[in-house]
Amino acid sequence: MSLEDRLDDLEEALEEYLEEEYQDCTWKRDKGEITLTVPREKLLEVMTLLRRKRTLGFDQCIDVCGVDYAAWKQDEWEVQDAPNTGFSRAVERDGEIQPAPKSRFAVVYHLLSLSNNFRLRVKTFLDEDYPVVDSVIDLWNGVNWFEREAFDMFGILFNGHPDLRRILTDYGFVGHPFRKDFPLIGQVEMRYDEKLGRVVYEPVSIEPRVNTPRVVREDCRYLPDGIAPEVAEEEADG
Repeated sequence: MSLEDRLDDLEEALEEYLEEEYQDCTWKRDKGEITLTVPREKLLEVMTLLRRKRTLGFDQCIDVCGVDYAAWKQDEWEVQDAPNTGFSRAVERDGEIQPAPKSRFAVVYHLLSLSNNFRLRVKTFLDEDYPVVDSVIDLWNGVNWFEREAFDMFGILFNGHPDLRRILTDYGFVGHPFRKDFPLIGQVEMRYDEKLGRVVYEPVSIEPRVNTPRVVREDCRYLPDGIAPEVAEEEADG
């Protein structure tokens, strides 16, 4: 069975179980994948359905990750065409990035059905002031560390998780490193103090800065022939 046939079967199954009772769930099919967007308050119900219905049968959750959309489609630098190169050069942009309070965070789940050979991406959006969603650990025990990582890096809380604590940073760490408003230089510096015989935290001593790429090349992955126009022109001239 081809990929398109499997996607057709998956869409038919989603329509059968979600179209009437869960009308606020939507899905999009693009680039050989289906992304299902579920409201936060319905996530656990929909995930239970995806796990237990035979025609869906998503018996594995292979990844859970957080996303911060605070700076969605915004840049700290703007791109200007560099003359006679065919590429682009980045320059610094003035102004601060303002986070969007609604739907700032998202939790993305990647599901796999071995019996039906399906893959599905599930996404739910969370509010900036209350980034809380139900844990799916009772459906897929393997998400334990995935949810802890999303909590540690983004500050997303998973209701019902049995051991929600930091997993990559230490217990005294301030903030959540993958949030867009977290400073690149961090909040504090740490070093080992020989006199005290322990690690101590101090204010950051380096100046904040924005890394600006010199050259931004065209993304050729989605072009029909996979070759940038300027490259094709140079090859034709050569």
